[in-house]
Amino acid sequence: MTTILFPGSFDPFTRGHQSLVQRALALFDNIVIAIGINERKSGWMSAEQRLQAIETLYNGNARVRVVTYSGLTTDFAREVGATAILRGVRTMQDFEYELQMADINRQLTDIDTVCLFAEPQYAAISSSVVRELAHFGHDITAFVPEGYKI
Repeated sequence: MTTILFPGSFDPFTRGHQSLVQRALALFDNIVIAIGINERKSGWMSAEQRLQAIETLYNGNARVRVVTYSGLTTDFAREVGATAILRGVRTMQDFEYELQMADINRQLTDIDTVCLFAEPQYAAISSSVVRELAHFGHDITAFVPEGYKI
């Protein structure tokens, strides 16, 4: 079974996201971490930088593949033969929203959505918090995987 993991509420370099990947690997055979490319948006990291950062974290794990995509999530999921889309959630409100989206995706595409919570100690730390701390020169080592450099 292949799962698509879309960095959303967790960026791929946070411990929360890493926790989601580990939980997903316990449930699924293969994971495709897909980095969405949107020409109209620019973040603090380019798509290439995000791709390289994620590949560095999961280099050597044959069950994890990192790719970029553009367009609709569900279209890309079909392209790579995904049987489910994995969504990371932090709060019950996130979970309720994702359940609604899962129902729509299932009706339109027959692709299931799996929602996972990160480990509680990491769930509250979003990528936006990490970005703000890094921007203002604060120590972010507690929130990123050991040895990771931003």
